[in-house]
Amino acid sequence: MSEQRSEHAEQGGARADAAAREGAGFRAGFVSFVGRPNVGKSTLTNALVGEKIAITSPKPQTTRRAIRGIVHRPDGQLIIVDTPGIHRPRTLLGERLNALVEATLGDVDVIGFCVPANEKLGPGDRFINERLDDFPRARKVAILTKVDEASKGEIIDQLTRLGSLREWDAVVPISSVTRDQLDVLSDVLLGLMPDSPPLYESATTTDEGEDDRIAELIREAALEGAREELPHSLAATVDDREEREGSDGEPGLIEIYASIYVERDSQKGIVIGKGGSRLRDVGERARREIEALLGRRVYLSLRVKVLKEWQRDPKALGRLGF
Repeated sequence: MSEQRSEHAEQGGARADAAAREGAGFRAGFVSFVGRPNVGKSTLTNALVGEKIAITSPKPQTTRRAIRGIVHRPDGQLIIVDTPGIHRPRTLLGERLNALVEATLGDVDVIGFCVPANEKLGPGDRFINERLDDFPRARKVAILTKVDEASKGEIIDQLTRLGSLREWDAVVPISSVTRDQLDVLSDVLLGLMPDSPPLYESATTTDEGEDDRIAELIREAALEGAREELPHSLAATVDDREEREGSDGEPGLIEIYASIYVERDSQKGIVIGKGGSRLRDVGERARREIEALLGRRVYLSLRVKVLKEWQRDPKALGRLGF
């Protein structure tokens, strides 16, 4: 993150100088949300940024990269780094994801510990809370998510349990769905950031490449309704794209050719479905999301490929971008 801060600070310095001349302070920094699977980390990231940056799914380990989303405010910038969840790895991929999380959390300014309001604290929550001690430089904020799904009594009880875990820099109950207290959370997080010039241009909401975002949307569509053995074995890549010329000044169709990877032949059959029915559904869901991202009509061609035990194969992991 320090390299990222230095890299972007120079290009944003002029805007920060202008703000200083007007007597307004400016803060910018990095925050990462941690928590058990399905506590709403990626949904929170998207809600704060104001657009879909990270894919969401109830399946564990949906997030596989450190994805940055940028929140722009007149008085500062929040760079949210959405990371894979902390877990006990069982594959080489799992080890690499944990290493990515370790590196990220060791360099952010604030760590937001997310706990749902409608579920009692469990061993997973306590394990992650203990791990927070490994990152002493980061300020710690407890975020009670999904308050729209809990009663007032449940919220109060959970806030009490959170307060007993450690001395937090702040505790904020929120709902990403109803946007309840998102502005409060944004204020709290920005207040914990260092004085800094802007780190990104004002129009930038993520530094994710377009093909990477498209591949993630395809994987998200493939995860929907996937059987228990599939989620960890699914990966997606964009192999090629072509643009057709439009007419009457309108943009033309974009042809996107992509692959979905699984680890075994039996999984390939599950993804494709009887007569190709499931793959068509995946393609239709992904195409709608991709068109929303690009603002263009899209033709999407999907192929399902078997890459044997790719989660344990260093060469295969490199080929898939891990």
